[in-house]
Amino acid sequence: MNQQAHELAAPHSAPSTEMDLEDALLLAIGIHRSGELTDAEKLYCRILEVAPEQPDALHFLGVLFHQQGKSEAALELIRKSIAIESLAPNRHNNLGNVLVEMGRLAEATDAYRNSIDLWPDHADAHNNLGTVLKAQRQFDEAAAAYNKALELDPAHVNATSNMGNLLFVQGKTKEAVAYYCKAITLMPNHPEAKRLLGLAYYTIGEIDAAADIYRKWLAEEPNSPVAKHMLAACSGNDIPLRASDAYIEHTFDKFADSFDAKLERLAYRAPQLIAEALVHVVGAPDKRLVALDAGCGTGLCGPLIEPYVRRLVGVDLSAQMLVKARNRNIYDALVKDELVTYLSACENAYDLIVSADTLIYFGPLENVLHAASGALKSKGLLIFTTEIVTGEAVSEEAYCLNPHGRFSHGRAYLDRVLVAAGFSVLTMESVVLRTEGGKPVNGLVITSRKNI
Repeated sequence: MNQQAHELAAPHSAPSTEMDLEDALLLAIGIHRSGELTDAEKLYCRILEVAPEQPDALHFLGVLFHQQGKSEAALELIRKSIAIESLAPNRHNNLGNVLVEMGRLAEATDAYRNSIDLWPDHADAHNNLGTVLKAQRQFDEAAAAYNKALELDPAHVNATSNMGNLLFVQGKTKEAVAYYCKAITLMPNHPEAKRLLGLAYYTIGEIDAAADIYRKWLAEEPNSPVAKHMLAACSGNDIPLRASDAYIEHTFDKFADSFDAKLERLAYRAPQLIAEALVHVVGAPDKRLVALDAGCGTGLCGPLIEPYVRRLVGVDLSAQMLVKARNRNIYDALVKDELVTYLSACENAYDLIVSADTLIYFGPLENVLHAASGALKSKGLLIFTTEIVTGEAVSEEAYCLNPHGRFSHGRAYLDRVLVAAGFSVLTMESVVLRTEGGKPVNGLVITSRKNI
């Protein structure tokens, strides 16, 4: 190693200032941990130019690529590091993390088990194993893994929260609340535990208790967009016209890595429903449409409508969601912007706009629908989903913000605002968009055409 170390030194530096491989690696890891991914990547690559089989550099560069959404490259590097030096449990653990993101859950399970075999007291690996077993609906085995993590580390906040999540999806909401409360005591400023605790109270019908959770959270963190939005949703006070940019960015940046897998577990159908609606109105695909995926997220709609388009653009507020969408290699352009702002700048640009579960973050739809009309060419199509108002307390003529934080809209309201924006409603079909808490989430898929 020392013979190669001189190759990392500056060409004219004195011997006392030369950096060897170990120092360079420690520096790269420090830069990586500070969040300077570009600089860390350059240094890892420089190390690997000198020592192509340096296992730690391979491993950490793989972790960095994973953070950047480059799953295939991450997988290759981490596996190469394991092939060189197989007895490092954290490499197997991180391999599992990458495989989870790629949806390869059985392989991820094996990776986490390999990590545990090498280090039986690895609490993080037990927690991760629990998460991947839960995703495969092996609930008893997942509970055992979480319990083992908590036996090894009773203050493991993620395992505590995850046990709450497991109980929650099994319908054991009251038991889940106890774990969420415990997570908050372990890490009082852990926002995810507070959000989930509020959601658990909402699920068992204790809306006032949920509002109290968010009220206390907002008092502790006055700038938290999640606490502010969810307090409005549960209290009915200070309801915004739409979810704030800060709320959308925070929420979806955080869940970008697990978004697709989570929606798959919820039997999420909105992209497929939109694609089916497109087939119904257009017929056989002919690659002629210029299309916008409005609120594209990770790009789930893209592959489904791609046979119909010659150009496909995606717009979203979440930078991390856009990283995932870019990796699909479907979109001709991806834009980070607020939807109404973007649409307002795109006069007569599109033949088709699709929007899967994006307008559920808008209350009044007048502005966004007028902007969509302006962005469409003559006779252009707008196909979107939204959740439907339920219960006698909300009129079909209205919209409302629900305690779960999303807006729903009435049929009569949707028909009226679409017509006012210059659309003809072709179909408005009742659908189940996904399941949540074991119950169906009812919605609508709407197909409309610009009149002129």
